[in-house]
Amino acid sequence: MDDQIGTGSGDEHGELGGAEYAEFMEIAAQEGFDPEEVDGALDEAGHGPLPVVAVVGRPNVGKSTLVNRIIGRREAVVEDRPGVTRDRVTYEAEWSGRRFKVVDTGGWEQDVLGIDASVAAQAEYAMDAADAAIFVVDATVGATDTDGAVVRLLRKAGKPVVLCANKVDGPSGEADAAMLWSLGLGEPHPVSSLHGRGTGDMLDAVLEALPDAPKETFGGAVGGPRRIALVGRPNVGKSSLLNKVAGQERVVVSELAGTTRDPVDELIELGGTTWKFIDTAGIRRRVHMQEGADYYASLRTAAAVEKAEVAIVLIDTSESISVQDQRILTMAVDAGRALVIAYNKWDTLDEERRYYLEREIDSELGQVSWAPRVNVSARTGRHMEKLVPAIETALAGWETRVPTGRLNAFLGELVAGHPHPIRGGKQPRILFGTQAGTRPPRFVLFASGFIEAGYRRFIERRLREEFGFEGTPIHISVRVREKRGRKK
Repeated sequence: MDDQIGTGSGDEHGELGGAEYAEFMEIAAQEGFDPEEVDGALDEAGHGPLPVVAVVGRPNVGKSTLVNRIIGRREAVVEDRPGVTRDRVTYEAEWSGRRFKVVDTGGWEQDVLGIDASVAAQAEYAMDAADAAIFVVDATVGATDTDGAVVRLLRKAGKPVVLCANKVDGPSGEADAAMLWSLGLGEPHPVSSLHGRGTGDMLDAVLEALPDAPKETFGGAVGGPRRIALVGRPNVGKSSLLNKVAGQERVVVSELAGTTRDPVDELIELGGTTWKFIDTAGIRRRVHMQEGADYYASLRTAAAVEKAEVAIVLIDTSESISVQDQRILTMAVDAGRALVIAYNKWDTLDEERRYYLEREIDSELGQVSWAPRVNVSARTGRHMEKLVPAIETALAGWETRVPTGRLNAFLGELVAGHPHPIRGGKQPRILFGTQAGTRPPRFVLFASGFIEAGYRRFIERRLREEFGFEGTPIHISVRVREKRGRKK
């Protein structure tokens, strides 16, 4: 078996080659694992980025309630009033054994330009990264002019759309739902997001509309530019940095935070390579949205990260590291993107501020200590030449694959030297494992019992020490052998 670390090519068994797969399945059988169970674990872990569904529609139609119903827990904010901010706008969901992401666009924002502009802006950001949309309409009200405006936007986006006729709480509401055929989006699915009625049939339709994998195979096109999302909280210097790396004024720099713009990806040559920067920074037309600026920033960030391969998270070193900085970093990690952290305005720091900043980084960002770090100044251009090596390092880690033989040799030494703590008189063991996928690296470990979160973190730390994986999150899933004894 090849003992070199590298990038594997995908096939029907995640990224395991034929001979490697056969050897792996033989080990699994010897350890008493059902072949179908092992295949299922490999298939689940081997998939790359999850398909994305955007939930769109005007305010007060029940979008956030529907999102909570889909994800099976109350997380999305359901208070429809201006100024409600949210920590997250994307959630992971599962239906009929398929996993996907849900983008909740909410419905609370009503700015001075009127409700149509607000709904359109939210839908635009969400559809930018989505593979399909759920368009939610209040069946008790019927189709409004705003609904019609959203329909036009959805048609322009060209993505599959599932029409959700919400607030149909009983058979008497079926006729109201049927009236929504007039929108021209196909069959309206009568649903009560509050009570759960009809959501199963609607989600079946969503799965039919979704691709098996996201439309974009990241980095798959030979010679295609790699996609970089430049993200960070408002006014952190994204526009200035983008202009500096481009060598010209590509985007307008403004103090006005939370404004909308026409999203245009920027092709920029940097370090002798052409990169595609996902434009989250450019302010191309001003819309006075004083309320909900943080939410719009989160929505733009989520859309950019979902489209990208690498996220460069920009942090303003002149201010303390904020909760919002941490949330954006978490968003990139949860999305499974390669990560580079750029600390901006480094040239403005005195020795005292640098000392305390280093302490903040150690205490607040320890969970992403594996990400390449660049200290830059978007104003002066300081250390811009270090961005490309950092990006390339993160991409290399993101695409790294460890052969199964070498991984299991490593796991054997690890378990022998540092066994799992005994719990309840038993000591669970990691029996064997494999790397089922890359972009980001995804490992499946098979164990004799439940493996605690602390031990999983220990395994991740040792994997990084042994194999690198700089600049990339690592996903580790554990499958426990059923209590039926070992096969003879």
